[in-house]
Amino acid sequence: MDYQHICTEVCAIAREVGHFIKEERLKLTADAVEVKGENNFVTYVDKTAEKKIVEALSVIIPEAGFIAEENTSDKKGEIYHWIIDPLDGTTNFIHGVPCYSVSIALMEKEEIVVGVVYEINLKECFYAYKGSKAWLNGNEISVSKAAKLNNSLVATGFPYYDYGRMDPYLNLFEEIMRSSHGLRRLGSAAVDLAYVACGRFEAFYEYGLNPWDVAAGVLIVKQAGGRVSDFRNTSNCIFGKEIVASNFSIHEEFLSIVKKYFK
Repeated sequence: MDYQHICTEVCAIAREVGHFIKEERLKLTADAVEVKGENNFVTYVDKTAEKKIVEALSVIIPEAGFIAEENTSDKKGEIYHWIIDPLDGTTNFIHGVPCYSVSIALMEKEEIVVGVVYEINLKECFYAYKGSKAWLNGNEISVSKAAKLNNSLVATGFPYYDYGRMDPYLNLFEEIMRSSHGLRRLGSAAVDLAYVACGRFEAFYEYGLNPWDVAAGVLIVKQAGGRVSDFRNTSNCIFGKEIVASNFSIHEEFLSIVKKYFK
């Protein structure tokens, strides 16, 4: 399997669909927004974008299955699965906040082998594949060199439906806020991970995420020299609904704080 060639094709698909999403934002009206669950929204743009992505990816690897947020295809593959978020940051998109992205990953058996995150508004395409470096619009990227949390900028995501862990989350939030350069919440986990990979953030953490939110970004962070785990420091961060991604140097320090509140 030529991962580099596949990655190049996926980048082109992400850019094309990203252009469609940006154009449709100008036409979006309030009656086009549907509610999937508590504080969980979808529009015809999400659904159409996913259909476009599924159709294009089906040409690249016809036998591959799909794990996609809007479930426009329930096809199962024996070896390969595409993991797709056609519009990560839908709430931002609906409100006109300029941070949302396309996230596409290819999983071979249990391993992510291609990852692409396209931030639509800045036209930034982050990508990596098995055995590669990590890249942003053709330029190699790497995680930051900050060695301590107190020299770090950290990103997180706010829970929007699972409030059962709010107390430990808010306690952790306070300690990180006091122990770092600050906390940011962009509203797109895929972009948060891409920003860790290119050194804009030193770390990102969140719970309650789905595989399509993180699969592509996890590979990009790893190939950029970073480290990714769940809150217990195991590798179950794609399907386990918990993630800590860092520049590697601060990972142990960061996890030691996380574990104080999420036992």
